[in-house]
Amino acid sequence: MKKLFLSAAFAALALISCNNEGTAVNTVESMKTPQMENFDKAFKSLGDPQNRPTEEERKRNTSELSDRRKALLVPASKELILSTGITEAEITRKTGGDMSQIIVWATQIYMQKSDEIRKNIKSDK
Repeated sequence: MKKLFLSAAFAALALISCNNEGTAVNTVESMKTPQMENFDKAFKSLGDPQNRPTEEERKRNTSELSDRRKALLVPASKELILSTGITEAEITRKTGGDMSQIIVWATQIYMQKSDEIRKNIKSDK
């Protein structure tokens, strides 16, 4: 279940970044918080040569990220969660320190904030 949800979250994130509305994308991009931008950068860093799946990780043939790759996303994920007023203690209590849960939670926040930005853009037009 966790793997499916995490995969769905990544797919949704990819769809968000592939939006074809030129002016809206530029406006959404310009309205993102620094924490949202860092979260974007963290996901994009997974494509860097040193962060790509190793041969061993590929052999596992799973859609879930390896712990090594999750660790790349956790700092930006925590930063995004903390920016909403949640404390570090609350993050630990809610997730038990599980990297997947932290990333999924941050992805939900990212998507919610992106939706809010889009709604604000539409209401301004």
